[in-house]
Amino acid sequence: MLYESTRGSLDRVTGARGIIQGIAEDGGLFVPCRIPSLDLPLEDLAEMSYKEIAKWVLGKFFDEFEPDEISQCVEAAYDYKFTADDVVGFSKAGHGYFLELYHGKTAAFKDMALSLLPHLMKLALKKEGENRRLLILTATSGDTGKAALEGFKDVEGTDVVVFYPEGGVSQVQERQMVSQEGKNTHVFSIEGNFDEAQSRVKEIFADENFKEDLAKEGIILSSANSINIGRLVPQIVYYIYSYGKLLKMGIIKAGEPMNVSVPTGNFGNILGAYFAKEMGIPVGKFICASNENKVLADFFNTGLYDIRDITRKFILTNSPSMDILISSNLERLLYLGSGRDGDFVKNCMDSLRFMKCYTTMDSEEMNSVFGEFQGGEATEEETLKEIKKLWEEASYLMDTHTAVAYKVYEDYRERTLDESPTVIVSTASAYKFSEAVLEALGLEKQEKGFRSVEALEAYTKVPIPYGLKDLEKKAVIHKGKIKPEDMRTAIKESVILTNI
Repeated sequence: MLYESTRGSLDRVTGARGIIQGIAEDGGLFVPCRIPSLDLPLEDLAEMSYKEIAKWVLGKFFDEFEPDEISQCVEAAYDYKFTADDVVGFSKAGHGYFLELYHGKTAAFKDMALSLLPHLMKLALKKEGENRRLLILTATSGDTGKAALEGFKDVEGTDVVVFYPEGGVSQVQERQMVSQEGKNTHVFSIEGNFDEAQSRVKEIFADENFKEDLAKEGIILSSANSINIGRLVPQIVYYIYSYGKLLKMGIIKAGEPMNVSVPTGNFGNILGAYFAKEMGIPVGKFICASNENKVLADFFNTGLYDIRDITRKFILTNSPSMDILISSNLERLLYLGSGRDGDFVKNCMDSLRFMKCYTTMDSEEMNSVFGEFQGGEATEEETLKEIKKLWEEASYLMDTHTAVAYKVYEDYRERTLDESPTVIVSTASAYKFSEAVLEALGLEKQEKGFRSVEALEAYTKVPIPYGLKDLEKKAVIHKGKIKPEDMRTAIKESVILTNI
């Protein structure tokens, strides 16, 4: 299996090289040159565990790795750190089936791929004969940062640098990052929002002079964001596993479709569902759920991606991991949906960079893809109401991001009368956003997020995830606060100088 760039470069790389590089040389994202097909009966999925499906999927996309090597990666990643019986949870509540991806150490879905990525990265380095030190560079809207830090902590031959927007993550998320131990971990808050952090990181990846400076120090740059193909492929497993669970529960028969509703910011999670369908999983509708930063919902409703200041303002919401206006992984859908037209994608990305918008309305191929997606949004108030409603009706506790996905699904269901079984992707524990969840349940506001965690447990009796217990008592280790333009300097000072 070889991988090519979304922006039309003729250079193709192995999966191992794609994992190491993170981003293609022309600035595009790697996609497989073909989508492997589902070459086993759908009925078999009902009897497969999460780890069995993960091994099967990874073997399809990274076939230069031996089966026993992939097995070792999966077994090492999905170990005691995950408290659910089968790595993830799967629960029926209200009108949906909730795929609970937050039972790992950091209590968010990013654990799923970022527990696996360090093992894949180490294997890829070995396959490619690469012996330089690896610098993992990541911008985060809250959850990727902690999961990357935890995954790569003290991994030999690596450093991990995380930038997060100051004031743009929850108090729990921030303390998780700034208290991170590990001699190779480096965390900085930046002035500005996630889009600014992510754009700067992309600029750094495209900066040949900076990469040459790193190379002189024996360092190679890579990414832990979902732009890395090693992050994206593990997310395909979610949807194949979900289909198997619905089969096992007797909710559907083999060949019948399911819908998925995904809280969407950077578009990687829902893109995993699209890849699963391309492999052969029957998915009816991809419900792309946005908060008030509804650039994606508007895009799927109009074909226009528009982040111009006169059109749209960045809003800080109670679902901060979705406070994103530049959804990087959408580039991969543009590429696949346009019939792998790299020039089309490059023109869209250039237009977004310079004009702050682009349109796909002139692309007949992309218009056909739009029929599979439904975009919708939920306001902060609607999000809180949905949390309260499902708790009162089913004693099921959602975080704010999951509530966005459920609200948008409920709106879709009411509007279309589509009763197809629908998987709601639950991306985080309610305790990561306890202040907002307390407000939703009508409980007294607490002074700090940590007090909110305690109050929420006292009221709901839902156990606090082990990774969040006593978080307030953890010492703040990382205190760096910088401007976006100083990110290169921060990297050099924290990584190069400390490794001399």
